Amino acid sequence: MARREPARHTVYLDELTRTLLIAWLRERRRRWPRSANRHLLLSQQTAVMDAPVSSMVMNQVFRPLGISPSKLRQDRILDEARHTADPVHLMRVFGISAATAMKYVYAAHPERRSTVPR
Repeated sequence: MARREPARHTVYLDELTRTLLIAWLRERRRRWPRSANRHLLLSQQTAVMDAPVSSMVMNQVFRPLGISPSKLRQDRILDEARHTADPVHLMRVFGISAATAMKYVYAAHPERRSTVPR
């Protein structure tokens, strides 16, 4: 997956996610009150620098659950596609391209794939 340009991106959150995010940001501020790190997820090491948590650390966190962060994200996108079938919604919520959003819609709703008549 290609990285997005470093510009503003609006992410729409449901109420549960918003509540959990606010709780995490409070916890983050309590643990690392002087951290200037702009990334959402921190560790003791990254709190003192402007660097993201490494993929190795993220994989270690998710390994006991039997899933990788990228597989979890793919699962969430597919689940959302099953509920909405709206590629624009998927693009807004997950920051994915139109082509990627359509792949998820087609995977969730194979009957929506148009076929060329013979």
